[in-house]
Amino acid sequence: MRIDGHIAEALSRPALLRATDDRYLLRFESMKVASARAALRAALDAGRVRPGGTVIDSSSGIYAYALALACHEAGVRCRIVGSTTIDEGLRVQLLALGVELEQMPPSASLKLDQDRRVRRITELLAQDPSLHWMRQYHDPVHYLGYRDIARGAAAELAAEGVASVRLVAPVGSGVSSGALRLGFEEAGLTVELVGVQPFGSVTFGAEHVEDPAMLIAGIGSSIPFDNVRHGLYDVIHWVSFEVARAGTHRLLREAALFAGLSSGAGQVAAGYERQHGTSVDATVQVLPDTGHRYLRALADHVDTAEPVGPRLVDDPAEIALPWSRMRWSGRSGA
Repeated sequence: MRIDGHIAEALSRPALLRATDDRYLLRFESMKVASARAALRAALDAGRVRPGGTVIDSSSGIYAYALALACHEAGVRCRIVGSTTIDEGLRVQLLALGVELEQMPPSASLKLDQDRRVRRITELLAQDPSLHWMRQYHDPVHYLGYRDIARGAAAELAAEGVASVRLVAPVGSGVSSGALRLGFEEAGLTVELVGVQPFGSVTFGAEHVEDPAMLIAGIGSSIPFDNVRHGLYDVIHWVSFEVARAGTHRLLREAALFAGLSSGAGQVAAGYERQHGTSVDATVQVLPDTGHRYLRALADHVDTAEPVGPRLVDDPAEIALPWSRMRWSGRSGA
């Protein structure tokens, strides 16, 4: 056991769990802590942020918590323009950590919520140029934090005789999925990357199909993200809220893990790919966070049935609720 100097350091290390002989779960309590710590450290080292200075960013919740912890550790002030989806438990933690939180009021959709947050950031930067915008959606510095994670996981998998992996990961800013793929490949593994998206997201061309119940915060986007490197993805699954919720319940039943809705969406995609996808030595599924922020939605339906399988498409224009799948094959963009 090692002694950590701050909780942010401990939370930067995920657990690699064996679900079956050929399926592994890379489980984070709060995924973006590693990314936020590395990005902030790089900004401090480069002099873009000074100790005692202030950083700012937009977040639906996970990154807000991660950046707050990184700032607490580094002695830097933190401002967050937060989504309407930030719940009371997270809000209390952010305020206790000294975050100056400006939370968006309820809106008709998460798309409008995200647009408003970004506009508000630009307004605040114009008012106070001393603020440093972390730009989690666009600055590739956020890839840095996953290097050690990828190397460590790859070493453990190689020791198990794994040479090729299917990496199944929810795609939000694109950083964790892209960085883990690159890190695994640098360590000598052959990787197929399966990205998981909600409907309505522009990231992989699904903006024309809205999910009325969409509440999978943290993945997808209403605006293009520079940190999404489309060429890294081999397969994309678009998963509805209802399907994701069913997958979250299955993950709890089968692996005893209470994870978020993006993890549930990944559970459904990983199960399909394991049966119908290309042949690999092992599947590694990324679980970004816990399910506590979705407690009410998850408790409403305990026995949600999953659809038999996805609609198979050759173009994003063909996707449809509740679940669609496409071989992306490294396309350069949506």
